[in-house]
Amino acid sequence: MKHFYEKKEVRGYQTIVDEDAGLDIIGFDRINLLPGETITVDSGEYELGLVILAGTCDIIAEDFKAFDKGSRNNVFAGKPTTIYIGRDTTYSVSAKGYLALEIGVCKVKADKKYEPFVIEADEVVTEHRGKLNWQRDVNDIITSKYEGRVDKIVLGETYGCPGQWSSYPSHKHDTDNFPFEVNMEEIYHFKVNPSQGFGIQVMYNDDFSLNESYLVRNDDTIAIKEGYHPVAAAPGYSIYYLWVMAGRSGRKLTPCDDPKHAWVKAVEAMV
Repeated sequence: MKHFYEKKEVRGYQTIVDEDAGLDIIGFDRINLLPGETITVDSGEYELGLVILAGTCDIIAEDFKAFDKGSRNNVFAGKPTTIYIGRDTTYSVSAKGYLALEIGVCKVKADKKYEPFVIEADEVVTEHRGKLNWQRDVNDIITSKYEGRVDKIVLGETYGCPGQWSSYPSHKHDTDNFPFEVNMEEIYHFKVNPSQGFGIQVMYNDDFSLNESYLVRNDDTIAIKEGYHPVAAAPGYSIYYLWVMAGRSGRKLTPCDDPKHAWVKAVEAMV
């Protein structure tokens, strides 16, 4: 089972997380276009969240048209614009403006087909989470408020503060144990600011049969099938990760904190 996908520079449409990850229902690809370039893609069995990481584009999907979408030069310059595309849909992406276009293609196998729609940057809610040295900001893109408009996809962005931990206290979501935990696969796609920096992705489970760590740099990707998965940012560097999650037991996020470290939640209430 492959967890770590190192950055590769590919123009056009790039498949990143492949079948080697052992994931059943989610995937992650990327679109990189220069201004004036266009590609046409079919979503197949996947519903998609097309998160504009940088640049501006037009997107056309059957009768749906979204023009001049995207309002940030990079992921550290504002909130995202995202286009939802349902399964079995042919769509085209055209890069506009003067910047290279970069889109994160967040993929989830869907049973139902829903209509495309746009989530504008000003519709995205940002929450600050954590205390002390486990602080981060989270952009909720496709979460519970879109129930009935999407099938399984859950999607967002996390900004880890320099020298701090995020996705912490360590949590997992690899077992259906209602109402305490819901099984969901997840993918993280990373950016670092300044770009020469790095972070650490930790992955482990209760008996430590999974016990791995990865140095993650700009444009690396992590596939998470099981286990706890906290992230640390190196001092002096902000770390960003686009995350997509999905499972077969509903869309309600129900993570289970590592009981050895869940006590820090009590600290949050006191400081």
